[in-house]
Amino acid sequence: MAFRSFLVRPFAKSIARSIARWSAKAVDCQEKTMQQIVSKAANTAFGRDHGFSKIKTYEDFKRAIPIRDYEDLKPYIERVKSGEPDVLWPGRPAYFAKTSGTTSGVKYIPMSKESTPLHFGTARNAAFNYFAQTGNGHWLDGKMIFLSGSPELETVNGIPTGRLSGISNHLVPAWLRTNQLPSWKTNCIEDWEEKLERIVDETVNSDMRLISGIPPWVQMYYERLLERTGKRTVREIFPNYSVFVWGGVNFEPYRAKLEELVGGAIDTVETYPASEGFIAFQDAFPSQGLLLNADAGMFFEFVPADEIFKENPTRLWLKDVEIGVNYALIMHTNAGLWGYSIGDTVQFVSKNPYRLVVSGRVKHFISAFGEHVIGKEVEESLLPVANAKGIRIVEFTVAPQVTPPEGGLPYHEWLIEFDNAPDDLEQFALDVDAAMRQQNIYYDDLITGNILRTLKIRPLRRDAFREYMKSEGKLGGQNKVPRLANDRKIAGWLEDWTAQ
Repeated sequence: MAFRSFLVRPFAKSIARSIARWSAKAVDCQEKTMQQIVSKAANTAFGRDHGFSKIKTYEDFKRAIPIRDYEDLKPYIERVKSGEPDVLWPGRPAYFAKTSGTTSGVKYIPMSKESTPLHFGTARNAAFNYFAQTGNGHWLDGKMIFLSGSPELETVNGIPTGRLSGISNHLVPAWLRTNQLPSWKTNCIEDWEEKLERIVDETVNSDMRLISGIPPWVQMYYERLLERTGKRTVREIFPNYSVFVWGGVNFEPYRAKLEELVGGAIDTVETYPASEGFIAFQDAFPSQGLLLNADAGMFFEFVPADEIFKENPTRLWLKDVEIGVNYALIMHTNAGLWGYSIGDTVQFVSKNPYRLVVSGRVKHFISAFGEHVIGKEVEESLLPVANAKGIRIVEFTVAPQVTPPEGGLPYHEWLIEFDNAPDDLEQFALDVDAAMRQQNIYYDDLITGNILRTLKIRPLRRDAFREYMKSEGKLGGQNKVPRLANDRKIAGWLEDWTAQ
């Protein structure tokens, strides 16, 4: 064990013990967090408007604070942007995390002096906990990379503003910066393809040991490395590469291709960061699901996903959740987000400790006929069938075809970019359809009742999805392809990329 990993090891073990302690009493942590953030924000404009001083119980809390999306909270955020203090949280934000929304345009998510350290702190804790649990700390003794957005920040009335991944670069402690690549100058390049070439320049001859980023963009990085060097696998270039840290999407659609490029399986650490807060992370190896970050200044609520658009949906806190139920995730944070629906849906896979999986997006589903198909269902239908047949998927999305141009019953169209296509595409589609019918009983009813016909697969040419993301200005960084749409916007664009 080299010098740096030797020094960090006792700290890593201490962090692992701390995680074990608070995760064993997550409900108590959540109740304490609710009381603390309400008390802290009682004299803010939002706190006065919503009677925070009268909140004593969770029932009081629910009555006082409605569920909101960004548009509902925007009048308060505009006041914060104008420079007004004490609006959603005491003082003014330390940062604004700038994100793009589908309906709200650019969103400005406040990060307070209390919440900001917890973004990097949780990422550090997840990595150090991995060290403590597995004994692998060698990555600390070489170079590491986080494929992220630009760290350059603008200011909004004196508040530093940028993408979360860029802000995170400012939070890396000095002792770790000596290990971090790429350089600041390269990280500031906005064009993803140009940036990727410069990242390869800077890393190809380095001792890379930890790589972090969203899987599809890490795949592009691997491919460029191999093209540049003529090597067969990434491990030939980086023999000490030992851990991949990822989040943002389900890893399974990318696993086979990434492992082929690397030259075999590699340890992974899954995380669930968001601009609103660092929600969960992998705490055991192996593990199903991610540990809810219950002791980090965030109070979580859970609404049954099929009720989220109702006027008075059922609202639950952690002690009331059930395993396997699809919930919309609601956040209240020590940065001043209150009743905020972040748009994700989750399912708990364990309550001892509280571990969850991300099951999809509130607005990313197909329900053209009442079937309400979600992202988790399409992934768990496609991937086992593909894996069983040795088929590797590069990327895919699903959309309804309500009025087929060829006539006949409507269907779900799966647009798939294959790394190696099935020999019998029609049989492959039937097998995926059978799996989908097991995943979703409403979809099965529609097929049985001759309302829908079985799904169709449209194979796409290489790089179809990368070109789509490029056309949307979302190539690289933390952007990802939507798995599902209830319309044909993405499908329509991709039709010109049909494989011959």
